[in-house]
Amino acid sequence: MLTLGSEAKKIIDMVNILEVKIKYIVLTHCHADHVMAVPELKERYGCKVLIGRVESEYIKSPEIALFSPLNLPAINIEVDSRLDDNDVIHLGKIAFKVITTPGHTAGSICLYCEEHKLLLSGDTLFCGTWGRTDLPTSSFEDIMASIANKLMILPEDTIVYPGHGKPTMISEEEKIYLDLKPKKW
Repeated sequence: MLTLGSEAKKIIDMVNILEVKIKYIVLTHCHADHVMAVPELKERYGCKVLIGRVESEYIKSPEIALFSPLNLPAINIEVDSRLDDNDVIHLGKIAFKVITTPGHTAGSICLYCEEHKLLLSGDTLFCGTWGRTDLPTSSFEDIMASIANKLMILPEDTIVYPGHGKPTMISEEEKIYLDLKPKKW
């Protein structure tokens, strides 16, 4: 199943309706379903493409980025900046902190806005579950550690907007991860 990140026309329509300017495209990970619209959007709006440092290498691999397994033509994405844990992205007066969350991919990231208590979780955390860990560079142990140690420590009233599906809140997800958390996480 592809996401909005693969549908440039829908994104362009939303940008026009909202009358906003695109400054950055921040990729939470390199998978094709999240990046296919990037070249068209970058060309149209002249925005910068940001991705986690580890993923910046993986995005070049059609196998790791899942273009080959999904029988999609590989695309070239020019990355403008690589993000590291605790980097901050400023959009006007709003700041998003980068949280590295390996697991769905080795270089997955989430974006956290403390002021508005919102988390953009990519494919790390979904409502009631976590991202797949049966894909290249993914790890069940890493995603559980990322969620338990980096996301479940956020304020309980943080709203989570995942890369697929409906939003949730940290308070709703804590029950799952705190009960399942082995001692080594």
